[in-house]
Amino acid sequence: MIGGGATGLGTALDAASRGYRTVLLERDDFGSGTSSRSTKLAHGGIRYLAQRDFSLVREALRERNRMLRNAPHLVRKRSFVIPVGGWAAKLYYGAGLKLYDLLGGARDFGRSRMLSRDATLQAVPTLKQQRLYGGLEYFDGQFDDARMAICLAQTAADYGATVINHIGVSCLLKTGNRTTGVEAIDQLSGETLSVSGKVVVNAAGIFVDEIGALDNSDAEPTLAFSQGSHIVLDKRLLPGESALVIPATKDGRVLFAIPWHGVVLAGTTDIPVPKPLVSPKPAPDEVDFLLTHLEEFLVDKPTNGDVRSVFAGIRPLLAGTGGAKTSSLSRSHAVFTSENGLVTVAGGKWTTYRQMAEDAVNRAAVVGGLARRTCVTSDLRLAGYPTSDDAAEGLDYGFDASQLNSLEAESPPLREPIHPCLPYRKSHIVHAVRNEMALTLEDALSRRTRSLLLDARASIEAAPAVAELMARELGKDVQWTQSQIKDFSETARGYMLPGFAK
Repeated sequence: MIGGGATGLGTALDAASRGYRTVLLERDDFGSGTSSRSTKLAHGGIRYLAQRDFSLVREALRERNRMLRNAPHLVRKRSFVIPVGGWAAKLYYGAGLKLYDLLGGARDFGRSRMLSRDATLQAVPTLKQQRLYGGLEYFDGQFDDARMAICLAQTAADYGATVINHIGVSCLLKTGNRTTGVEAIDQLSGETLSVSGKVVVNAAGIFVDEIGALDNSDAEPTLAFSQGSHIVLDKRLLPGESALVIPATKDGRVLFAIPWHGVVLAGTTDIPVPKPLVSPKPAPDEVDFLLTHLEEFLVDKPTNGDVRSVFAGIRPLLAGTGGAKTSSLSRSHAVFTSENGLVTVAGGKWTTYRQMAEDAVNRAAVVGGLARRTCVTSDLRLAGYPTSDDAAEGLDYGFDASQLNSLEAESPPLREPIHPCLPYRKSHIVHAVRNEMALTLEDALSRRTRSLLLDARASIEAAPAVAELMARELGKDVQWTQSQIKDFSETARGYMLPGFAK
């Protein structure tokens, strides 16, 4: 398995849980690409209703419900409110949400409803009251994408898969004209290794065409790319528990402002880009676009001073024809096999990762001549699934919260926060190293905790203490610590607005 994002990790779990011997290699860290840079929604996608992509909405809603049932410690119900300025808009969006309910949106989450003007303001008290006629409320899922990726890696390992981060595939190995293995390089040590098997699955996300070129240099590209940017804002701008939905931006997208981990996550944009990037950055006009649209709806004007972090991800979209806009390209996925037997799964979205994985493993089993085994992930509980007596951690740890409590009982200093402005303790860092395969400072501060997204400046300030803590756990020296602090600080400055990154 090549790729440790949502698709690759889901595929590794599917394969391992069927009893197939499975190895997954990820060049950087689990979920470090697009899979940790999403809008954190487990949803059907209300904007796809306007595109009449009903099959995608139905599939995504079915998978969203499964995500909630299989990982209730990671997926939560969230109220979403659409403000409207007149009765016609209320009826129009109300009809669309009823269709959303019928396609599966009401199952496990609840039905949509119309709101009076007062009820709309009660749900979103910081809305501008001018020209507000009322609103509509519906329910969808919210999750922490990076925590979900780590959870999938842990669950796959529990079922016997070998999952390794910071190992990049450099070459595909062939037996005759069949792709049957990979050569890879340890990105941290420089060591090389070879892995062979009966079938290789390319689940490299935005880099599937790059892997496809290793298989066949003449392979046609399968993807188009779109950048989606987000800003993380102070909670004062949206103090309630309901998310705000702006249903029609100037470029035809749906814009969300969502409470998340004590901040407000706002996004996203849709900007075509020519190629995938390892570390994409929001353009200034994208940030302005988001702030301007929020200003039209919120009483308090959001300013640069309210922005705690900015980040961007690249969407892997199945390429269209005739120069179609990326915003109109389908978020469906495809699985195909090259002449050399490389199985590639491309496109898709976070919510449908499990279905993508099932389709990929079904194809891989045929290509590799594996014994036919039924997929079991539809009702498979993920690692950390909470029991009735689990302590509530509130940061997507589920059963693992008990491990944090044990660490702190053994060493009370681990109860200390890593920074006054961040919701994490030193025990979270030790747990990340010992139990979650965190090998770099960025692994710990960007994905095992979400410190980098919650407050980029605070994460830089926390870096020295966190690096020293990790160095003790990993047996690293002062040179490693200093190098990690330097590298992370440089990365983190890319998450700060220009002019504030000093």
